[in-house]
Amino acid sequence: MGLAGASAFTLTPPPPANLALTSPRSPLSHTLTSQFRSTQKSSLFSTLAADDASNPPKKSFWSKFTGVLPPANERKKLIPLGLIFFCNLFNYTILRDTKDVIMVSNCGAEVIPFLKTYVNLPGAILFTVLYSKMTDKMSQPNVYRSIVLSFLAFFASFALILYPNANAIHPHALCDTLAKALPAGFAAPIGIFRYWSFSLFYLMAEMWGSVVVSLLFWGFANTVTTVDEAKKYYPLFGMGANIALIFSGQYVRLVSMLRAAAGPGVDGWGMSLKLLMGGVLGSGGIMLALYEFMQRKVVTDPNCVDPNMAPKKSKKKKAKMSMGESFKFLADSKYIRNLATLVVSYGMAINIVEVSWKSKLKQAFPDPNAYSAFMGSFSSATGAVTFAMMLIGRSIFARFGWKVAALVTPTMIGVTGLMFFSLTLFSGFFSPVAAAFGMTPLMLAVIVGAAQNILSKSSKYSLFDPCKEMAYIPLDEESKTKGKAAVDVIGNPLGKSGGAFIQQVLIFGVGSLAASTPYLAAILGLIVFSWFKSASSLSVQFEEAMSKGTEEEVVDAQVLE
Repeated sequence: MGLAGASAFTLTPPPPANLALTSPRSPLSHTLTSQFRSTQKSSLFSTLAADDASNPPKKSFWSKFTGVLPPANERKKLIPLGLIFFCNLFNYTILRDTKDVIMVSNCGAEVIPFLKTYVNLPGAILFTVLYSKMTDKMSQPNVYRSIVLSFLAFFASFALILYPNANAIHPHALCDTLAKALPAGFAAPIGIFRYWSFSLFYLMAEMWGSVVVSLLFWGFANTVTTVDEAKKYYPLFGMGANIALIFSGQYVRLVSMLRAAAGPGVDGWGMSLKLLMGGVLGSGGIMLALYEFMQRKVVTDPNCVDPNMAPKKSKKKKAKMSMGESFKFLADSKYIRNLATLVVSYGMAINIVEVSWKSKLKQAFPDPNAYSAFMGSFSSATGAVTFAMMLIGRSIFARFGWKVAALVTPTMIGVTGLMFFSLTLFSGFFSPVAAAFGMTPLMLAVIVGAAQNILSKSSKYSLFDPCKEMAYIPLDEESKTKGKAAVDVIGNPLGKSGGAFIQQVLIFGVGSLAASTPYLAAILGLIVFSWFKSASSLSVQFEEAMSKGTEEEVVDAQVLE
């Protein structure tokens, strides 16, 4: 507001009559005139100050941008955590796409249910036993380093040693003899044994997701992040990581193109495998460097990590629990059982739909190069959609809370899964729709199945995983370490192998995967119902655990005072 405007609000009454009769040069006149001018100036500046307060200066774009950023102490740990997750998913995407191409092109898609049941599940159980012993004898940082380095060493050895010598190390003659002696139903198990190094790669690629991502990364994140920070930032951790999905998908596509362009006499797949594993090793090295930075600069900084969050060492040495006792301890906990039900349900549901989709995908893209290129595009699309879901996820947590966020993923899988199965069962009915889009019913099923997988995985990364990891935070140290190991490392493969076992039973019972589709759709509905029930129960327990933890913190604070 200008000076004229201010004067309108600072009008003062005229001086008294006796003041007008006083001589201008008299001391009394001089004094009264000075007081009048002082009062007028004071009123004017007071009005201007009030006017400025009611109309503060506009903030610049940079001020608004920095205002929404986390504080410096939170950025110090959130940025490296996000980058570690970025590297984790970059590697997992490459490994996931590579393992499917290797096994499907050599053994066919029929071996996937057998791999998940008879290779992945036993491997996960053996790893859980090993991990339990490692945590008893080693510090958690050393456990992290040892496991990640072991994975990276295997992938380097596979690209440089095992694959180039595959013909020499695979027992083709023995498997040919077994194939002649055994019924045709044993073709898939024989294929797994024939290409044992490929089966081992499949196992290690699957284990990267359940061990390095779910167990090691989220276990570490939970030790340095409070519940309030988790609610704000866990949905955003994956934003940078899902940019990695886009880049890794395009990287796989690029490598597929290089393989297709390789001249005669060149092992194109061997060349691309070295490039793919080179990317995995480079990303793994960056991930380990970031982890070391956090151990030295973040974990030791009380401004970043509250020292009270660190596991308290007991003066008395705890009696070590055997593996059987550990599982009994976890089975007695309804909280852990609900968590396990969530993980197993996701594994079963996604496997039931995904294997059926991959059978359609193989029919549409019988060439390995085309198959790999499509999977690269699929991964990039998953990253883009998940990035958008990460932005939405933060609002869901803030507005609706943990329960609604936890129920989004089963809703997404249930609705889109039933759409895919409906399209598969009634392909003739949807033929005019496919023709309207200029494609065959088979290709329409492939596209809808891809959309189902993309939406399911994006909701998992943006909502399901953060919900699951938040649920571990209020638990005691025993449940966090051994409970998380059992739920994440065994629960996920158990879910996938359970879905695979259901498919095997149905295939033997009705003759084919296509004939079992209506039964799979019904089973999917039952799994989603069980998932909803466990998520609702866990929501109540989680809120109670958080309230109890808050009450204990208040009591501790009062004791300290």
